[in-house]
Amino acid sequence: MILTETQEISYIKNQLSPDQWRTQKSDHFQKISTLIDDYLERRSHQKKDPVLDFLFEYYAFRPSYLKRWSPGLGTLLINGASHNWPFDEMATADGNSFLDISHFDKGRISSAKWILNVLEQSLTRKPSFGCFGMHEWAMVYKADRVRHDYLSLRMDKEELAEFVESRPLVCTHFDAFRFFTDEAKPQNKFELNREKFADMEQPGCLHTNMDLYKWAFKMYPWISSETIREAFELALETRVMDMKASPYDLRDFGLAPIKIETDEGRQQYMKKQRSIFKKSQPIRRQLIEEYEFIIKAASNNKR
Repeated sequence: MILTETQEISYIKNQLSPDQWRTQKSDHFQKISTLIDDYLERRSHQKKDPVLDFLFEYYAFRPSYLKRWSPGLGTLLINGASHNWPFDEMATADGNSFLDISHFDKGRISSAKWILNVLEQSLTRKPSFGCFGMHEWAMVYKADRVRHDYLSLRMDKEELAEFVESRPLVCTHFDAFRFFTDEAKPQNKFELNREKFADMEQPGCLHTNMDLYKWAFKMYPWISSETIREAFELALETRVMDMKASPYDLRDFGLAPIKIETDEGRQQYMKKQRSIFKKSQPIRRQLIEEYEFIIKAASNNKR
């Protein structure tokens, strides 16, 4: 361990050599670029994408921010002062760099605690795998105009309405439920609202697992970019599944449908949903650990 004045800062818990942090920074940029650069090129030509448009418009974290690397709180970057960091939260001591918790807005602690509660509750709650992606169908049920009006539906509106009425709606995620049509909302098993949000979250839900990306970038740069990237990769995989199981015809986008209107399709959906749940839990645990660390450091900061 290099002896520096940062040893007096309780929240410094590890360090990266110049080679280590430069490699991590470069790897992060390359991995994100591989995932989104083709999309950004298409977007520059006003081409729609039902998967990545959602991840960058609904969640509203800029692609340029996603590409930026942050070590997260508690990591000392040896000789980091030689680098021009793109955020003001970075401080230097003895030529080394670290995220300075004194730059954390204490007004955000209550929000961080709320998010931590959501994460903790959804970690321990029993997952449910019985929704079969009906939320996307409920969003177009008897609608005069569908949400994604540049896409066509896989069946006519009458057939779609008949299918929705034949299946139970058991959505537990308020931010999906709030986009249900007025005709579909009363059919949902659960009464959902913003006040019940944390109490209803469960880790089998696709949208709950996509939201791990939101909870990760909400605390950028305090949350490590590795965690943000893993959450984004999961959100991308999950959104692909979400759209495949939707009533939209996305074959022109290379997305073959998961036909949840059939027994075979529902089994395919549930198998994939269980896989995503398993992938989500380590990310959720890591986010909880980082949120706890941020909240503790920010609460103890005297400056």
